[in-house]
Amino acid sequence: MQKNVKLMAEIAVAVALSTVLSYLTLFRMPQGGSINLEMLPILFIAFRWGGVPGLIAGVVHGLVQIITGAYVVHPAQFLLDYPVAYGLLGMAGFISIFRANNTIKMPAFLAALLLGTGARFFSHLVAGVIFFADLAPEGQNPWVYSAVYNITHLIPAAILSGLVILIIYRQTQEVFQQQMQS
Repeated sequence: MQKNVKLMAEIAVAVALSTVLSYLTLFRMPQGGSINLEMLPILFIAFRWGGVPGLIAGVVHGLVQIITGAYVVHPAQFLLDYPVAYGLLGMAGFISIFRANNTIKMPAFLAALLLGTGARFFSHLVAGVIFFADLAPEGQNPWVYSAVYNITHLIPAAILSGLVILIIYRQTQEVFQQQMQS
């Protein structure tokens, strides 16, 4: 019971922090998407608690986006660009990134980051092709347009979030150790 309360509290804090971090943007794309650290708390939950809590944190953050100014052209686009995309980011937690001595396995960490970001990318890609193909330059394939558009902000955001997680982990390794022992 105490573990569930702790998990719910951490998810709530992560969602709130993701929302705040979504406003602290290094670069904002013209039709949505930005380079910031909003993925960081969702990834933190995924790595600390696992894939299902990561998915939940992402979905809740995506739903909170509607309150804070999501760009919505269609209900299906809202689902794909917000709760589905951020929920899929939590898939990073399905890859174990820790060794028995609680150090990070760098190949697993990179694979987990790639899995979560790649799944989020796929959701944005599909939304872009279906709902924003008319924004592609004349004669350009909508799949190429959506892929390039979304890669432009997701790769830098993933790299930035991954680097910050590694820095934070070095400073707070005992937090992860506590979770792994309980």
